[in-house]
Amino acid sequence: MYKNQLIGQNGEDIAVNYLKSLGYEIIERNFSCRQGEIDIIARYKNEIVFIEVKARTNSLYGMPADAVNEKKQNHLTKAIKYYIYRNHLENEFIRIDVIEVYLSGDNFKINHIKQFIS
Repeated sequence: MYKNQLIGQNGEDIAVNYLKSLGYEIIERNFSCRQGEIDIIARYKNEIVFIEVKARTNSLYGMPADAVNEKKQNHLTKAIKYYIYRNHLENEFIRIDVIEVYLSGDNFKINHIKQFIS
């Protein structure tokens, strides 16, 4: 695995543990289809939450959420629409979040941005 992939995987693992600690039920990780990929799909109360995780070790290339640009949002939205269609979730409440994970050695900080894409 490349360094960036390890950072991303570590960030996703941290995000999953964080979400579980808040009572989220993890439905699926790394859902992939022709339209794109969804890092984490979870249920929280009465919502299905689609979560994009962005992990960084520094801010040299901007803030993590900055990487969820218009192109990434379009791919994410298409993948979510396909997931909803495939799993017959048309009548569910949904939300799209971004979780930023800032890594520094063995320490980390999380910024959970709810309803990132509306």
